[in-house]
Amino acid sequence: MLFTHDTELNLTFLQALLDTAAEASESGTDELATTADLAALLSRWSFTGRIDRDEPELAGVRETRDRVRAIWGADEAEVVAWVNETLAEAKAVPRVVDHDGIGWHIHAIGDDAPLAKRILVEAAMAFVDVVRAGRLDRLRDCEADDCAGVFVDLSKNGSKRFCSTRCGNRMAVRAYRARR
Repeated sequence: MLFTHDTELNLTFLQALLDTAAEASESGTDELATTADLAALLSRWSFTGRIDRDEPELAGVRETRDRVRAIWGADEAEVVAWVNETLAEAKAVPRVVDHDGIGWHIHAIGDDAPLAKRILVEAAMAFVDVVRAGRLDRLRDCEADDCAGVFVDLSKNGSKRFCSTRCGNRMAVRAYRARR
């Protein structure tokens, strides 16, 4: 195991969130354009606390997506500065909690905080674990030349190169055709 269970959950959620952007999505469109899109994304992930399901919340989550994407794949100094700034801005106070069968994990902001702020703080907390483990190399951009997707490489040997099997297959077909 590279990271704790909650960190892996947060990182894979962030991957899903970042991959809703038009340049990263399989559809080529922004998959977080409506409150229904946000509801569909959240239905696949367990978020406790306040969820407003309105336009301001959607705008906040989209802004959070952009802020996290800007730091994804950055070097350690940039990530650490971003984490410290994010946690200070949110006035984060970590506490250990256990809910929904997830087991003990850390929340650093109250459940009554806006969803976008909670996602941002969860991202910062996940990045803390990644930095402490010295594994920022596991947060990557897809190597497919026509994909702007991101992924978390949770493989044992750290050899994952593509955000999806689809991208990997597409690049393999291109390489095969180029050899022919």
